[in-house]
Amino acid sequence: MHTSHVLCYLKRDSMKTLSNIALLIIMVVATNLQAEPYCGEIYGSGIFGPYDYTSAHDRERYLPIVERGHFTSDVRNLKSGSTGTIGGDIGYTLRAFPNHYLALIALADLHLRDKNVDFPTDQRYTAECYFDRAIRFRPSDVKIRTIYGNYLQRLGGRQDDAMEQYQVAAGLEPENATINYNLGLMYLKEKDYEQATVHAKKAYGLGFPLPGLRNKLMKTGKWDGKLDEEVRDEADGNVDEKIDVEPQ
Repeated sequence: MHTSHVLCYLKRDSMKTLSNIALLIIMVVATNLQAEPYCGEIYGSGIFGPYDYTSAHDRERYLPIVERGHFTSDVRNLKSGSTGTIGGDIGYTLRAFPNHYLALIALADLHLRDKNVDFPTDQRYTAECYFDRAIRFRPSDVKIRTIYGNYLQRLGGRQDDAMEQYQVAAGLEPENATINYNLGLMYLKEKDYEQATVHAKKAYGLGFPLPGLRNKLMKTGKWDGKLDEEVRDEADGNVDEKIDVEPQ
């Protein structure tokens, strides 16, 4: 074979080898990115937990240990840390109990108070990462979605993202009065009065006690505040639900 042909084949084989190596590197990097996402693994070595905030067993056995050490009254009210900084203690609590409702609320309040949304406040992850972890831990937990939606709404400029969380929550629990009320408020802000009225009637038909959404819709002239007969029948069988974030 002519020398130039041999060199051509060698060059072609070398390029093929380099291409295969590059492809292998990309596959390895992609695999590593999937294995260790930006917001971290929920289950990992050295982590106390993770435990489920809605589990009676986990709440009885493990929650007191975490809350006595890290989620004290002062931490919850953003006054002072327990073992270090406020952010550090909230972060520990959420790594042990990713769906700890009160800790998620405290986290949101802390980041909004300190105007420190994009970077951790003495925490391992950002605020949105902790919500991401909570959702991955319990995807069908509507209270996580509601708390997250409220946080996004308060951020400003994130109305579409907040709406998405409320819509997911409503899809998971369509008969939840609180979710329908919050979703009605979101539609009202978007000036979608038809959908706002639909969810308002649903919320009040399920016994939601606060009049704010109804009063705002009445001021717009889009709803007279009266319930349809079908909704009225539903309301007769409901009592005002307690609005809190404690596990049922």
